[in-house]
Amino acid sequence: MKNLTIIAAMAATLGLSTAASAAELVFTSWGGTTQDVQKAAWADTFTEKTGTTVVQDGPTDYGKIKAMVEAAGVTWDVVDVEGDYAVQAGKAGLLEKLDFSVIDKTKLDPRFVTDYSVGSFYYSFVIGCNKDAVSACPKTWADLFDIAKFPGKRTFYKWSAPGVIEAALLADGVAADKLYPLDLDRAFKKLDTIKAEIVWWSGGAQSQQLLASAEAPFGSFWNGRLTALAATGVTVETSWDQNITAADALVIPKGAKNKDAAMKFIALATSAEAQAEMAKGTGYAPINVDSPALMDAEIAKTLPDQQTASQVNADMGYWAENRDAIGERWYAWQAQ
Repeated sequence: MKNLTIIAAMAATLGLSTAASAAELVFTSWGGTTQDVQKAAWADTFTEKTGTTVVQDGPTDYGKIKAMVEAAGVTWDVVDVEGDYAVQAGKAGLLEKLDFSVIDKTKLDPRFVTDYSVGSFYYSFVIGCNKDAVSACPKTWADLFDIAKFPGKRTFYKWSAPGVIEAALLADGVAADKLYPLDLDRAFKKLDTIKAEIVWWSGGAQSQQLLASAEAPFGSFWNGRLTALAATGVTVETSWDQNITAADALVIPKGAKNKDAAMKFIALATSAEAQAEMAKGTGYAPINVDSPALMDAEIAKTLPDQQTASQVNADMGYWAENRDAIGERWYAWQAQ
């Protein structure tokens, strides 16, 4: 009885009803070490503060979100999605509008805030290299596309998303401020020059395995995966030259059963403390501007928000408008 009283008091402080405190909130993400950190930094803390059990589900599936919304049978409450999808899904009516009287967006990086989403974390595509496996490591995107100078397999992200097409255009000499609209003909022509040497990775763990084993001793990676791999003892070199930023976002599917609690979960997940813990555990950058001050300086300096000298911001709005058309051409090209 005493515990229930304490939980009720916590819930009242956060604006949750006792009934909501007893509910289950379903959080869906991509799995692996990133979701493990999200659980520890966000979900477990939310449960401690509200009494609401946060059930982990995944992986994120855009087709499933659409099907659940259209069938009025939504079972996910908060979902971690890619930033361009968040923009597209919001416009398509698949997401709830966020309540910014609950979620304090004044402390959030405005690049990653829309009416329907806020950033989960942001990351950079960077050039990674297993120094023990090669005589020299590529430093630039042009290097990574230079088979004569850097022979051997290189690895890239398999799915149609911001990152690879931009890298191909930058390697071909397109200025960072002239990337959009993307010149797809030019990008695919450049990708054709290394297609036979590409090993595709479909998830972060696979990218780490490819680099550690030297099956692909260099390539394009999410920066956090290189940080984590280096911590295991692999001699990793990371080049931040023209690192390409993209972000994940937190959204609430339209018709979510626990919408009010979901808003409060997002509020906690995007708080300075929670974002700092997420960054410490993953190597990805926080989207709360107050988070870096809460972190060890040695860790903070390894994050994308400290690597801005030549940083290239992927255009989420452009990708949201064009992701289906780009995807159709992308997968057809891969299959050729």
